[in-house]
Amino acid sequence: MGLIIGLLVLWVVLAVVGFVVKSLFWLAIVALVLFVGTAVFGAVRGRAVR
Repeated sequence: MGLIIGLLVLWVVLAVVGFVVKSLFWLAIVALVLFVGTAVFGAVRGRAVR
């Protein structure tokens, strides 16, 4: 579970950097997609463990 939270934090940081630096807008989009994917993966995995 710690890995999932670490990845979510990393994706948020990359998204913020992508939005702050206008030339790195693509980084923000990729980070948001990865954030959603990681959140879904964590939710599905969390339900399977219970």
